[in-house]
Amino acid sequence: MSIQGISGISSQMIGNLVDLNNQLDDLQQELGTGQKSQSYAGLGVQRGLTVGLQQQLSAMSGFNDTITVVGTQLSVAQTALGGIATAASTVKQTALNSRFSIDQTGQTIDQEAAAGQLDQIIGALNTQVGSNYIFAGMSPDKLPVASLSQILNGSGTQAGFNQVLSERQQADGVGALGRLTLTSPGAGQVAITENAVGSPFGLKLASVTSSLTGGGTVSGPSGPPANPNSITVDFSGGNPSPGDTVKFTFTLPDGTTQDMTLTATTASPPGAGQFTIDPVSTTQTALNFRAALSSGVAQIADTTLYGASAVAAGNDFFDNNPPLRVNGAPPSSATTLIAGTSSNTVTWYTGENGATPAQQTASAVIDQGQTVSYGMRANEQALATAVKNVAIFAATTYSSTDPNAAAQYDSVKQRVAANLDNPPGTQTVTDIEARIANAQTAMTAAQSRHQQTSTVLTNFLQSIEGVDNTKVGTQILALQTQLQASLQTTALLSKISIVNFIPA
Repeated sequence: MSIQGISGISSQMIGNLVDLNNQLDDLQQELGTGQKSQSYAGLGVQRGLTVGLQQQLSAMSGFNDTITVVGTQLSVAQTALGGIATAASTVKQTALNSRFSIDQTGQTIDQEAAAGQLDQIIGALNTQVGSNYIFAGMSPDKLPVASLSQILNGSGTQAGFNQVLSERQQADGVGALGRLTLTSPGAGQVAITENAVGSPFGLKLASVTSSLTGGGTVSGPSGPPANPNSITVDFSGGNPSPGDTVKFTFTLPDGTTQDMTLTATTASPPGAGQFTIDPVSTTQTALNFRAALSSGVAQIADTTLYGASAVAAGNDFFDNNPPLRVNGAPPSSATTLIAGTSSNTVTWYTGENGATPAQQTASAVIDQGQTVSYGMRANEQALATAVKNVAIFAATTYSSTDPNAAAQYDSVKQRVAANLDNPPGTQTVTDIEARIANAQTAMTAAQSRHQQTSTVLTNFLQSIEGVDNTKVGTQILALQTQLQASLQTTALLSKISIVNFIPA
């Protein structure tokens, strides 16, 4: 009988022990890392699906990062816009209730407070988030608005709004008949004529109506040019009757109109808005009418025109880039406007000013196929309106010796308050806030979708890559038991010798 050795059996058992130990190592690694494999190859046919899921999760993480950054910027923008709206509203209410009482500077305390509100508005428009100016359009690295001092007082050789305002009021003939000329072309006749025909300056003759009887006639306004420029009142055919009227309508530089009615009377001296009928001479009646007309026009030119001219100056300076200025010296004889240059005029808005709508100057991709636009410029209509009208109120000055100063102040504050009330059809700060709120809402909805989708994908990915700790633990315990038994068996077998089978 032949006896087979145990060396072959021992080699096989040792190989099994190595396999069991490797399996145990793999399971312990899975338990420690929570992952089935440390490489995609170990995932088998599901490795392609795993790569796709991870790419989706990475993309959503990028979208969420973008939403966080843009969301911070928009939250800051909403705060800035709220401050601008509050400042403008404060000035509007102040203007409506302001009383005329000037100090040595020629301004009221409410105007000085408005300058402070303007400084706050400028500060809000120069808001930065990180290194970006949020109201600078496509140039977030550029300061969008000049300082309060530069805007009002100028800088070096650059004129500010105060100088532009002064030149415009001279060109409009404030306090000087509003660029109108009164003449007597013939006996019993009075003519009123624009002396800046076709220009944007001064009072314009819009229309005239009359109820003259007794031979008096009115002609004009007549053209060309397209802007009527002359009215003639003729009494040579006979005196008017008491109570007869001549009503003039003037167009002011800011586009508003002002009526002035002169009424015939036999009283001498006549009352305000009246002219005396001379019972003997129609020529004298005409002279009396001319004197009343001159007085009435002068009153308008030194009161209502003051405010209209200030608003027109504001339009020239704040609504144009570059700003417009009176062309020529002295301003009182100018007939055109000219664009200011970087060397002679401050430009209040210094950010990007291209043709692209403000909202589209900044955008962000927040989801697959979804982009939100959230750009802003400090010179958008609502924001420029706030800056312009607060500046007008803060810049005008008055003389304590001018009997019309209080009326001038009323003319300015009424216009400022009306313009800050945002007439129908104009953009408001609330419109911009709503636009930003829409972007915020879209981003919040996208972020919520990302969170929900990420949870689903993460769970799915975990089911592919991850392990069940309980199951792995059970497998480890079973392997440990099997390995222990195999080791014991191997140890026993290693002690067997042929001598154990030889009879003594």
